[in-house]
Amino acid sequence: MASSKGGGGVLRVADMEKLSIEQLKALKEQTDLEVNLLQDSLNNIRTATSRLEIASTSLHDLSVRPQGSKMLVPLTASLYVPGELDDADKVLVDIGTGYFVEKTMAEGKDYCERKVNLLKSNFDQLIEVATKKKSIADDATVVLQVKLKQLASTSS
Repeated sequence: MASSKGGGGVLRVADMEKLSIEQLKALKEQTDLEVNLLQDSLNNIRTATSRLEIASTSLHDLSVRPQGSKMLVPLTASLYVPGELDDADKVLVDIGTGYFVEKTMAEGKDYCERKVNLLKSNFDQLIEVATKKKSIADDATVVLQVKLKQLASTSS
C-alpha cells in the first residue's frame, strides 16, 4: 500500500500495520475528531468570507448613493432603524471583538478584500490538512479491518 502522507513525521500504512488494534482504533478516532474540527473551521471560514463579501457589496452600494438618501440601518441582525446617509466616504469597519475603526470608503473596501483573500488562503490550507487527515483515517480503517479479519480467522 502507498503512504498516506509525505515529508517528515510520516505516518505510513506500513507503520500502521505495526500498531495494535487498540492503537489503530485510537488513531482512527483521533483523526476522525480532527477531520470534524477542521470541517467546522472550514464552515466558519465560509460563513466569514460570505459576510465580508456582503459587506464589500454593501460598501459599493453605499458609495453610489447620494448624500441624504433615506435607508434602513441595521442595529442587529434582525433590528433595523430608519436613517439618512450623511457622509458616504467615511465608514465604520468592524475589526473584531466589538472594535470599530473609522476608515474611508476605499480603505473599507480594501480591508474587506484583504480579509477575504486571507480567509480564502486559510480555507485552501485547511482543505489540504483535512484531506491528509481523512486519508490517514481511511488508511487506519483499512489496516484495522485487515487486522480484525486476521484475528477472526486465527480464532476460528
